[in-house]
Amino acid sequence: MNEKNELILNLDKLHTTDLGVERIRKNLYLEEEDVVSWCRSAILKPNADIIRKGKNWYISVADGVITVNAYSYTIITAHKLKK
Repeated sequence: MNEKNELILNLDKLHTTDLGVERIRKNLYLEEEDVVSWCRSAILKPNADIIRKGKNWYISVADGVITVNAYSYTIITAHKLKK
């Protein structure tokens, strides 16, 4: 199974901590209440570029990158790409 499919098949396991929610909101300038659902939607977008490097997945979508731990499915952080 390729890594992209592995992440998508396990999206129900995606989660983050309270501090992770605040960090993601701050870094991406989000006002979304449910950050995890927002990240799930972003990961499922057709233009999402998912790569795995070591223990993390990096999902590039629009002008940001979401970092997810490949073993625990924890959203570690997200940030805008510098232009």
